[in-house]
Amino acid sequence: MAAHAGYLRRLGRRLTEDLDRLDAEEMAETADASGACRASECCRGDEVTMLGRLRSVEMAPRCAGASLEAEFFDGTDTVTLVWMGQRRIPGIEPGKRVMVRGRVGERAGEKVIYNPYYELREAL
Repeated sequence: MAAHAGYLRRLGRRLTEDLDRLDAEEMAETADASGACRASECCRGDEVTMLGRLRSVEMAPRCAGASLEAEFFDGTDTVTLVWMGQRRIPGIEPGKRVMVRGRVGERAGEKVIYNPYYELREAL
């Protein structure tokens, strides 16, 4: 009977809570289970491996030089990923789940990783 009550409580929570918050919690749990670092716990100079999702991807204007930027979110915080010399990378699209590795830097007070190593992952 307790298992049934637990199921109903989880179902009720999923139906009534904010979807973005539930998605963020699920991503953070998945990242923890994989052994990845949390974006909220990393700081400038750290060598990290993180698992999360790309929220947005944009190219820099031609006059600014070729670079591709993506907003990475792991459920705890965002990190900007910047690929210098690239205008497009196949598979790097909003909504894609990726594992990234690199050294965390700082740009305008925000976390950034330049030219990260990445692996595309299957959706959950």
